[in-house]
Amino acid sequence: MPKRPLAIAVDAVNKDFRLATEQRHTLKERVVNPRFDRSAKVFHALDNVSFEVERGEFFGIVGRNGSGKSTLLKCMAGIYKVDRGTIATAGRVAPFIELGVGFNMDLTAYENVTINGVMMGLSRKEAQRRFDEIMAFAELEDFLELKRQNYSSGMQVRLAFSVMVQSDADVFLIDEVLAVGDAAFQQKCLDVFYRLRDAGKTIVLVTHDMATVQNFCDRAMVVHDGALTFLGAPETAALEYYRLNFAIEGTERGPDREVPDLNVPVV
Repeated sequence: MPKRPLAIAVDAVNKDFRLATEQRHTLKERVVNPRFDRSAKVFHALDNVSFEVERGEFFGIVGRNGSGKSTLLKCMAGIYKVDRGTIATAGRVAPFIELGVGFNMDLTAYENVTINGVMMGLSRKEAQRRFDEIMAFAELEDFLELKRQNYSSGMQVRLAFSVMVQSDADVFLIDEVLAVGDAAFQQKCLDVFYRLRDAGKTIVLVTHDMATVQNFCDRAMVVHDGALTFLGAPETAALEYYRLNFAIEGTERGPDREVPDLNVPVV
């Protein structure tokens, strides 16, 4: 089949973080220990990562905690600047990266929806026009004047996800949306995935839920220690994810721990 146009091209991306060897957070700490060690070690979060996502593709990124997958998504969203390499995206990008990011604690839902809608490419008037629909999807009609600081984590994620799906973006970057929220909202998210996929939108999903990866993704990649270790069929990516997790867990618990047979399809 002919290759579709690219929505995302990631080429030889590297991202490092400098971690201070010693940290002082209070004036007392500085007074008691005036000699401050300013040295830092470098943490390589992403190491020469390259891949492409085609337009209209549902693409999964999986890996253990700390593997670098969320850092990669933030680089794709423009939240982090890469140290080396390039990332190119085609069309409007809507990120759903982290709970509460982009929301002001002291503003009401109406004000936050307006600001976030504009950040995701809507005009101010369009964001305000869609407010009622956003709040209805989030099931927050009874909390219109409540400030964001008084929202529960579930209310926050429902509001953020509702704004994202109303943004009319071409590319959606989603990080663990199903990890927060009750069963009813999770089903709403799945329904949105079906709708966006049928509409030909490009979706990049970071998740630990292998069932979602296998049910929705056209392809998936596995990230480990900042490097891309597998890219291909979602079923194989799920198998590699489980094999990697069990192998490392078995090493941590000792050589006598029995590792289950993973040479079977993951369902």
